[in-house]
Amino acid sequence: MTLTCIAVAMALIPGLAAASSHREAPFIATQPQVDASDFYMFMSYEANRAGYVTLIANYDPLQDAYSGPNFHFLDENAVYDFHIDSSGKARSDLTFRFHFNNHDKNLTVPAGGVNQSQPLLNIGPVTATDQSNLNRLETYSVEVMKGDNALWRGQPLTNATSGSSVFTKPVDNIGNKSIANYEAYASNYVYTVKIPGCPAPGRVFAGQRKDGFVADLGAIFDLVNLNPLGPRDGTPNALTHKNVTTLALEVPASCLGATARQPILGGWTTASQPRYRVLNNNDVPFSFADFVQVSRLGSPLVNELVIGLKDKDRFNGSVPARDKQFLSYVTNPTVPVLLNALFGVAVPHSPRNDLVSVFLTGVAGLNQPANVVPAEELRLNTSIVATPPAGQNDLGVLGNDLAGFPNGRRPVDDVVDIALRAEEGALCSTAIGACGDQTADPNNGAPFTDGARAAGPTTATSQVTGSVSAADTYLDHFPYLNTPVPGSVNAAMAAQ
Repeated sequence: MTLTCIAVAMALIPGLAAASSHREAPFIATQPQVDASDFYMFMSYEANRAGYVTLIANYDPLQDAYSGPNFHFLDENAVYDFHIDSSGKARSDLTFRFHFNNHDKNLTVPAGGVNQSQPLLNIGPVTATDQSNLNRLETYSVEVMKGDNALWRGQPLTNATSGSSVFTKPVDNIGNKSIANYEAYASNYVYTVKIPGCPAPGRVFAGQRKDGFVADLGAIFDLVNLNPLGPRDGTPNALTHKNVTTLALEVPASCLGATARQPILGGWTTASQPRYRVLNNNDVPFSFADFVQVSRLGSPLVNELVIGLKDKDRFNGSVPARDKQFLSYVTNPTVPVLLNALFGVAVPHSPRNDLVSVFLTGVAGLNQPANVVPAEELRLNTSIVATPPAGQNDLGVLGNDLAGFPNGRRPVDDVVDIALRAEEGALCSTAIGACGDQTADPNNGAPFTDGARAAGPTTATSQVTGSVSAADTYLDHFPYLNTPVPGSVNAAMAAQ
């Protein structure tokens, strides 16, 4: 390959965008409130929650903790959905829809004899029992809908204690002076809920969390300024100090449509905005009820590592049933070609039937539904028991942990390393899917990595080595993602 060709290949590398879905397409990069960055679906591994599935979608990625005075509110004109395919037919058999409302309280302070509207989000400490100092309150509702008709209005989830269908979202982690113990504060907003048609209760949470994705984004975007065969803990996580807005839902697997005969679920998240929006004379957005899907995320890294730049916006607006239009990107991927230009690694032969299994159908014998219709979804076999945190392997199935990615996805799963190895042929086999005429890994099990790694599934199970940050761990209970980074640390606390 000539130097000119290598230069062209290197120039294309930023299109890979090796983040789970952070600013992955041209349009969505301008709409962070509806940008889905990560989607998780796994069997709950919190104690005494066997048989439950946890669904987590993160939106508005790369939040700086000090993003005042407005911090991060979700779009009250948009809808945020969890879709569940329990039939393997590339359609949404069950949809959980989140809708948010922002309530401005217009707190005032006396200024020169006038009660003047003040500019800050809070004017004093905030607690779960006293939010009088908070200038804006964010609430939400969740509906469950059967089928894929977006116009069919569903039934609301309700608070199992109060019966209310309105839930409160905790304010972002402004700082330790405003909210002294944020995790204790936020835990008050984990709700036990009644789900229509489900005999057992579930749980819901919406609020800010520490971003659980791990990658050295700066080096990746700098023409992959990394050592792909170096140590897995050799480079710092660029998102250690970033937050995200999380929507989390825990539902019994049986209530999602999983059965002993068909235990495999497909899932993805979408966000949709009104097709038409106008401003009334109070400069408050007013919308019509005709929604357009602008964000979509199932398996991680698909719109980054697979879909071409010209079709990224199209993919975000598409539905699984129409994924045939993107098949060529899966069977003839570009990433191995680009990595060959940069690092000389072998390019697996096409067509890539192994990647069809990973991205479109699920892997036979692991998480492929019977009579599956190929479609890009995150697929979970609910009959595979959750691995306790201490035993979780962050390479998932490649690390012989069948409860991890690509069988669903847990917070600790290192999807960048797993996807890199899969793209480079780690799953080429007659059992999973041949790479053209190859039935063995052409790179002979090379341990490809971006060099960034989480410390572990929980603080108690963490292992801090190399450039790993001790902060990059998760909770062992719902909603699993850790306490968000505070906007500031109280000066008295910092001095201790």
